[in-house]
Amino acid sequence: MNEPTLPAHQAPQPSRRAVLRASSLVLLLGTQQIARGATIVAVRVWPAPEYSRVTIESDGALVAKQFFVTSPPRLAVDIEGIDLSPELRELVAKVKPDDPNIAGIRVGQNAPGVVRLVVDLKQPAMPQVFTLPPVAAYRHRLVFDLYPAAPVDPLEALIAERLRDANGPAAASAPSPASAPATARAPAPAAEHDPLGDLIAQRANGPATGSTGTQPPAPPPAVAAAPAPGAAPAAPSRPGNRATATETDRIIIVALDPGHGGEDPGAIGPSGTREKDVVLRVAHLLRDRINATTIGGNPMRAYLTRDGDYFVPLGTRVQKARRVQADLFVSIHADAFTTPAARGASVFALSQGGASSTAARWLANKENQADLVGGINVQSKDQHVQRALLDMSTTAQINDSLKLGTVLLGEIGNVGKLHKPRVEQAGFAVLKAPDIPSVLVETAFISNPEEERRLRSSAYQEQLADALMRGITRYFAKNPPLARSRSV
Repeated sequence: MNEPTLPAHQAPQPSRRAVLRASSLVLLLGTQQIARGATIVAVRVWPAPEYSRVTIESDGALVAKQFFVTSPPRLAVDIEGIDLSPELRELVAKVKPDDPNIAGIRVGQNAPGVVRLVVDLKQPAMPQVFTLPPVAAYRHRLVFDLYPAAPVDPLEALIAERLRDANGPAAASAPSPASAPATARAPAPAAEHDPLGDLIAQRANGPATGSTGTQPPAPPPAVAAAPAPGAAPAAPSRPGNRATATETDRIIIVALDPGHGGEDPGAIGPSGTREKDVVLRVAHLLRDRINATTIGGNPMRAYLTRDGDYFVPLGTRVQKARRVQADLFVSIHADAFTTPAARGASVFALSQGGASSTAARWLANKENQADLVGGINVQSKDQHVQRALLDMSTTAQINDSLKLGTVLLGEIGNVGKLHKPRVEQAGFAVLKAPDIPSVLVETAFISNPEEERRLRSSAYQEQLADALMRGITRYFAKNPPLARSRSV
């Protein structure tokens, strides 16, 4: 039987002492909450050859002090206002054995309200520690970016990879100009000819693109090191040496740019398919096709701006393509829109003026926000260089990009529906390399349930890679890259 409910004016009222006691308890809990600080909600580790990232996500901003020790190399970070939690302990197990930069992470309570993280490194590094405000699905983030002090030169690595495929592992084992000790940098006799050095020198000469005719900046000294003072000129290759990759005029390099990655998942389909995963798979398939192709006797090579699940800023993607002196730049994405009805593939080129449509402008604005989601250190000096680079564009580059986009759009239309029958233009930051024909391909609308299923299909991914390969081949057939002198 339920007890009768008294009217409000007849209900028992708490005593003054009880009210004061309750207020004191609330104040005490509030003080403890303030002292406890932010709560850790997630931790992540993103390994990559270029840099490894550690992310600590919390429901409030974190304050951290960093200390770097050079021998043995390690980064110590004191996070203030928090206590050691199970989430922070998870960092220890998140480091993979094959992480190229991080050997391990240690975490402990250094003092009351101070947690210390120690990141043990496999090699000397240049760490960057910074915070990111809430954006998209993320709350506050504390980020450690660990860059190797002596990064691998991408052009040299690309040519060495080509040599291994062409001549076997032994061909690429000779010391390179960038990695050999000073006593070994003098040119070797003809009998010990270094094909890697020749190919680096070949690739460093002349413009990067075929029809724009724009001269790219000279590569850094690590790419094509000058002979030591007083050294004899390099001995020419012997005409009979036909087994090395130096027989070719040059390597044709296509930069493939799988969109998003790491902290930035890109668009997410109704079934949870992540754009960053689909486009990386298509890029890998296209890379295999490019690496197996020659044009006019010249071998082709694909260079990926990211070859795994990690974040690369937009400006860095452009810089990387220019660093390897790419002949083409193809950025691969999977579109999303506010309605699931939108469907079809699109190809975009840069616009120096306004966008060709409202939808193109909307998409460019969305893609250009990738840096906010992925997370860049706005205090890094490199950002000044990136912003300056993204302000440059040329009419010749845009014209060549439209040619490339047209043939790619035609081939993609043979394997799926098109959203628009022509190449569209907008101010995509990732397309602003002034000397490389550059396009952005939206393979399909991942927000459309039917197209999401197709994008998840291995068969459709293969068809997309085939179509893109045919388009690239057609482009070079009408716009051959400029030849370079043979070294034999």
